[in-house]
Amino acid sequence: MNKIDKIHYTGQTYTKFNLDPALQRGEHGVLDIKLSATKGGEKHEFVAAETHPTAEQLFAGAWSACWITVLGIVAQMKKVTLPEDTSVDLQIDIGETGPAWFLEAKFTLNAPGLDQAIANDLAHSAHQFCPYSQATKGNIEVVTEVITA
Repeated sequence: MNKIDKIHYTGQTYTKFNLDPALQRGEHGVLDIKLSATKGGEKHEFVAAETHPTAEQLFAGAWSACWITVLGIVAQMKKVTLPEDTSVDLQIDIGETGPAWFLEAKFTLNAPGLDQAIANDLAHSAHQFCPYSQATKGNIEVVTEVITA
């Protein structure tokens, strides 16, 4: 798998479960997603979505929503209670190496207070079951950091 030499665009998301009982809908509740993008060294944040969100933002939003949902399901299966403030930051970079263009994904799982080994296992399991992670496996460089402190 090739690494990007020159990043041109970045789409970022911050995704968490919304545990407010007044907002609960459906079996798994609701997700809060904040989109942001970096272009030309400037960071732009968007509440909901800008008029024309970038492909990187949309991809990061969809993947992070799927991934954190799967994380919750895996935690339930393993009888692990996730901390209320569990979240995932996902950064999708698009750039080039020579004449070829590539995507890279950088996940940061924030699970304050959860045992590090358990959090690492949950993150690994989420990648095993998440349809987006499976669809991109071997095609996109993926780095996952797990923060429990």
